[in-house]
Amino acid sequence: MKENFTTKIRELKTEINIDDKLYLNRWKPDHQSHLEIIDPKVCEAKCSGKDCTIFCPARVYEWRDGRIAVGYEGCLECGACRIGCPHQNIRWRYPRGGYGVQFRLA
Repeated sequence: MKENFTTKIRELKTEINIDDKLYLNRWKPDHQSHLEIIDPKVCEAKCSGKDCTIFCPARVYEWRDGRIAVGYEGCLECGACRIGCPHQNIRWRYPRGGYGVQFRLA
């Protein structure tokens, strides 16, 4: 089976380069955040690990000066924060139409 897959890839005569693919994506920032900390006191009092500052691949969340800062402009829209917050304290929705990441699959 592996030989069939390798043969098919060769037949495509296409080089797959992830950097080239990612370069095609575009991002348009909105002036309204699509991310919201529901209760900042929960982050301060109940979340000792500040988990969102660790699992967000875009480093949108940062613990600074005793509170959580949200840099929504860099969000990759993966939704990891919505799933990973141990206190379900992050309200996540897609950016408004026309804003956010525009994935292109060329």
